[in-house]
Amino acid sequence: MPTRLLRGAQPGRMFMHTTDTVLNAALVAGETSGDLLAGLLLDGMKQRWPDLHSAGIGGPQMAKRGFEAWWPHDKLTVHGLGWDVLLRYREIVGIRNQLKTRLLANKPDVFIGVDAPDFNLDLEAALKAQGVKTVHFVCPSVWAWRPERLEKIKRSVDHVLCLFPFEPALLAQHGIAATYVGHPLAQVIPIHPDRAQARVQLGLRPDAPVVAILPGSRVSEVRHLVEVFFQAAALIQKGQPATQFIVPAVPLVKPQIMAAVQASGLGQAVQVLDGQSHAALAACDVTLIASGTATLEAALFKRPMVIAYRMGALSWRLMRRKRLQPWVGLPNILCREFVVPELLQDAATPSALAHEILAWLACAARQPEKIRQLEQRFSALHTELRRDTPTLAVHAIAQLLQN
Repeated sequence: MPTRLLRGAQPGRMFMHTTDTVLNAALVAGETSGDLLAGLLLDGMKQRWPDLHSAGIGGPQMAKRGFEAWWPHDKLTVHGLGWDVLLRYREIVGIRNQLKTRLLANKPDVFIGVDAPDFNLDLEAALKAQGVKTVHFVCPSVWAWRPERLEKIKRSVDHVLCLFPFEPALLAQHGIAATYVGHPLAQVIPIHPDRAQARVQLGLRPDAPVVAILPGSRVSEVRHLVEVFFQAAALIQKGQPATQFIVPAVPLVKPQIMAAVQASGLGQAVQVLDGQSHAALAACDVTLIASGTATLEAALFKRPMVIAYRMGALSWRLMRRKRLQPWVGLPNILCREFVVPELLQDAATPSALAHEILAWLACAARQPEKIRQLEQRFSALHTELRRDTPTLAVHAIAQLLQN
């Protein structure tokens, strides 16, 4: 089906007339995280509209809920460098244009863009201008950087579904309607993770420190971080020879990670996992982690962490000029203070990263109260983020459709 679409064929069913039980929704979700979020949303939508018809761009979690994928979600993912990126960009723009033409010819009751703002906001603007109700699920991080997006969001979206409690008030200042629906990860991750069970599951020694290394899930971010992270791991092992290292790796970046492990000389001290990031975070004492959603997962697992990030020099200069807050890591942003260290760009050296990780390991032995205080902060954050996301999101969508 997707191959025929790319050649211009018209796929699948047409949207049907809406009734009290029927809703015709178009959705676009990019990457695995968007597919998971959209899957949860579709669960709530099917409860509210039992004869829901949903179609657009999505992945396997959405397909399980009866979603009709005209293109798979990984069509929106860009990997690599140079010419390959340009070719992929042209393909993605072509997909967006085809999708826009189809949706304007046969308008859905609502369009829901799940994350992927660079793809979705332009599409939402075109649909909204033609009378289609538009919802964006996951507020773009205008509160961290790129504030110029606010006008674009206002022009493109009728309603934003927000994962964090401070976002609706910020959007309201710019005339953008929004609803806080909680973060789905807070429902998935247990309030009290079982470290002992996770160590048994991963075959780790219960009496030796465990450091989880998460250098990212995208080729570009792993390229900038992976060598530095494993150089830091080698220094950590010198300071704490019994340390066990676990590294969850998605297939796309596993070759890069395996090469860095081999170069590090750590040998059997490192266990590279096929995914299993949640098991790794549950099992560890502390994590060395790339800035991103994974840092929120680490906080929900109540784990100390050292957040790091590196990027190309030009990208760093541009981002630093647009940065709006002193923090980049989600745990610090949500707590409004540096509860965990952040080492960015030139500050993210192997020796500095190793020093901060060893400091956390020392706290566990000598200052357990500091660890307990961090766990209490993260437990409070977990409670604040734990909401019935599908129900709240569907209520907001239903209210929008009634207006």
